[in-house]
Amino acid sequence: MRKSLCVLLAAVLAVSAFSGCTVQQNPDADDGKLHVVTTIFAPYDFARQVGGDDVSVTMLLRPGCEVHSYEPTPKDIIAIRNADVFIYVGGESDAWVKTVLDGVDNPNLRVVTLMDCVELLDEETVEGMQTEKHDHADADAEPDEHVWTSPRNAARICRKLADTFAAADSAHAAAYAQRCGDYVEKLNQLDAKFRDVVEHAARKTMVFADRFPLRYFADAYGLDYYAAYPGCADAAEPSAATVAFLIDKVRAEGIPVVFTIELSNGKLADTICEATGAKKLEFATCHNVTAQAFAGGATYLQLMERNVQVLREALN
Repeated sequence: MRKSLCVLLAAVLAVSAFSGCTVQQNPDADDGKLHVVTTIFAPYDFARQVGGDDVSVTMLLRPGCEVHSYEPTPKDIIAIRNADVFIYVGGESDAWVKTVLDGVDNPNLRVVTLMDCVELLDEETVEGMQTEKHDHADADAEPDEHVWTSPRNAARICRKLADTFAAADSAHAAAYAQRCGDYVEKLNQLDAKFRDVVEHAARKTMVFADRFPLRYFADAYGLDYYAAYPGCADAAEPSAATVAFLIDKVRAEGIPVVFTIELSNGKLADTICEATGAKKLEFATCHNVTAQAFAGGATYLQLMERNVQVLREALN
């Protein structure tokens, strides 16, 4: 992939040079706003909340698309090249970013890496989980990329964004700080709601018939979990052993809810629910949203508030 990206980047920069370096993804490039580009939904929404009307935010991942199959287009690379601030996760799924940034000549571009904003946890493989087909037994554990799934981590990320926006646009520094403070208070309230649900729950175990990109969330609230795959696994057809293990766990522990994540086909959850009588519910990980939800102005807080409700049902 690196070689193809280098070729793509060279072509993009040649086109930019030929056009006088005026190519912009956003037609309002001279609107006086700070231009922010993000890869996925969670930092896109954080940037909107912290930046308010002083920023223009572009999300590269199209609504409704699966993040693990994303590859940058020439338009995406041009958007990064012309941005004031670029925000990305920083894990293995973002490996393409280094190649792009190495070839982008924009000395004023400020880059925020979400994984640099928080204390990292390693991705883990729990009992019954189907891992990648190739053997990782002797490999070092990879840091889990899904840092935004904990509201407290979301608050840390937002503070970093406020500082970065202020450094790039000092005229609105006070406004960025004010909006960040207001939003962090809402994140703290969200965190308190999750803690209350877990504190008064009948059980502390979640079951995901899907990937599990919620290591930081589970760790924040002391939750145990079983899942079909690690967070960044290629979710092919699950093995019979994985299906049987999850069915047995749901039956043995009387688990009332089996979760899927957004944009999943839900077939594995259907199988487990049919075998156990459990209810299938969606738990939003905030990687991305549907095109309809995006057009309707969906936010991280809205999605996580729904998670409060479905978690309460799952743990009781």
